[in-house]
Amino acid sequence: MSLKVDIHKKLKGFALDVCFDSGGAPLGILGASGSGKSMTLKCIAGIESPDSGHISVNGRVLYDSARKINVKPQKRNIGYLFQNYALFPNMTVAQNIACALPGSRAGKAPKVDELVRRFALDGLAGRYPAQLSGGQQQRVALARILAYEPEVLLLDEPFSALDAFLKEALQVEMRQLLAQYGGDTVLVTHNRDEVYRLSEDLLVLDGGRALSMAPTEETFEKPRQVQVARLTGCKNFSRAVKLDDTHVEATDWRLRLQVAAPIPENLTHIGIRAHYFVPADDDMAMPNRFPIAVHSLLEDPFEWNVMFHLPGVQHSPQTGIWWKYAKQQHNGALPKMLSVTPQNVLLLEGDG
Repeated sequence: MSLKVDIHKKLKGFALDVCFDSGGAPLGILGASGSGKSMTLKCIAGIESPDSGHISVNGRVLYDSARKINVKPQKRNIGYLFQNYALFPNMTVAQNIACALPGSRAGKAPKVDELVRRFALDGLAGRYPAQLSGGQQQRVALARILAYEPEVLLLDEPFSALDAFLKEALQVEMRQLLAQYGGDTVLVTHNRDEVYRLSEDLLVLDGGRALSMAPTEETFEKPRQVQVARLTGCKNFSRAVKLDDTHVEATDWRLRLQVAAPIPENLTHIGIRAHYFVPADDDMAMPNRFPIAVHSLLEDPFEWNVMFHLPGVQHSPQTGIWWKYAKQQHNGALPKMLSVTPQNVLLLEGDG
């Protein structure tokens, strides 16, 4: 299975310029609001047309500006799960699913019954969408889409309308579903947890431009660019310069750091994720050990968020550093010293 996309489209404020080959693995597209994620899906589905480019699925051309090919949405065999699920409000669960199937009502019934069972909708077939929870509506929408066995499944922020508990439960279900689904899947989201759990490869978009395309785990571990690190959840950034082959200076923090990865020639910043710091009061041998001056402390239900800066450095948005730790990990007085391993210093390029 393979979805190939190479499209260009002028939008208000920026130009969408996206190129990728899914290779059959679930693909995530991560980006901030307005980065072009949903527009990319709409172009694949045929709801919108690019200005130029090429789209194909398993060798079948859906769009080619040079050859003047633009297959109609209903003939693309692509399933699109919208944010609001787009169920027909005047149809029951069974009717919503059946409308995607060919044939007579009697002929559709066995397939509808199968999908009702498969998506844990037993007892709900006669209900209308307004009588369902958000999770139930999502399962009906997925059942309707998969009823006609699409070659590509497009998921547009599928968990945005759900509460936290239901969202996590449905992500488990979605992961199991995608493992069974034989076609290509593209998930767009601005939520790093969703994309990490559900995609094998990750495309990062910013302002319509692809910043990175790599395996999801690799993107989180080695983001390489400032904006990619920021979109994958990194909170702490400093401008940086190379001192030697294994050391950099974080100039905003006035901090010399040992690093593990080769330092890129065009290094502009370093990044450190908030959970990478560890207390270092009692171990003089820990690398990258430094004193801290606590500026503020925020309590969450199960963790603490500490904003600190280095002594002698005036606190500002550029010099403030976040440390996040679970309450059960440290319940006493805050340490005077922290450390970060060389492997956890992210070496980054690009604008801050």
